[in-house]
Amino acid sequence: MGRASAIEMAKQGARVVVSDINDEAGLETLKAIEELGGEGIYQHCNLRDGAQIRALMDVAAARFGGIDVLHNNAGVHESDLTQQSRVDTMPEDIWDMVYEINLRAVWLCTKYATPHLRKSKAGAIVNAASVGAIVGYPMAPCYCATKGAVVQLTKATALDLAPDGIRCNCYCPGTIDTPMVAKYIKAAENPEAIEHVLTGSHLIPRLGRPEEIAKLVCFLASDDASFITGASYLIDGGALAWRGSNV
Repeated sequence: MGRASAIEMAKQGARVVVSDINDEAGLETLKAIEELGGEGIYQHCNLRDGAQIRALMDVAAARFGGIDVLHNNAGVHESDLTQQSRVDTMPEDIWDMVYEINLRAVWLCTKYATPHLRKSKAGAIVNAASVGAIVGYPMAPCYCATKGAVVQLTKATALDLAPDGIRCNCYCPGTIDTPMVAKYIKAAENPEAIEHVLTGSHLIPRLGRPEEIAKLVCFLASDDASFITGASYLIDGGALAWRGSNV
């Protein structure tokens, strides 16, 4: 979703700073942007390190003369990190990792981007939450807790930064066709059945596409959303319109 959003922003004329802990993936995204005729740079950043986050924002502002949009997209799910991801079995270090990436980093990125966003004529922050912010998922207590907190942090940020002319919104995706989801499906004994389970509550009966997320991100970042702040947008194929199952 982050890759698709970066590419879509470049298509719409933005100069993009791509950041990741995976340099290969980050540079691949930058290459895709440049092949489209877009402009950008790549900056390595470990979101568990506040000093690296601050450096990322300073590098971005120095390279392009400021920051107009911050997209807080990075996230991690504890079930990808340990088989002991229940609320009563999860190791403390796994909880800390998920919390630091999914929530603390959103705050720190916002904190260190704000001095630059304040100078923009249309500063906007777009945060990635999840339908897991609204309903519980098994084996995901920290993921659900942090994504719920992102929704509330979005509202608090919108309130605090409104006097500076900075908007802040978030989006809550359903099951999207990402490498994380593809890996989960592929590892299952019956991949077709698992995919059916994942999309069973979608009123639009398929996985979401990263490009669909990217369109929403760009809208929320744009002047077309100039009267929208503190809001959370479901983009879940209608799952939470009823949260039933077609399995």
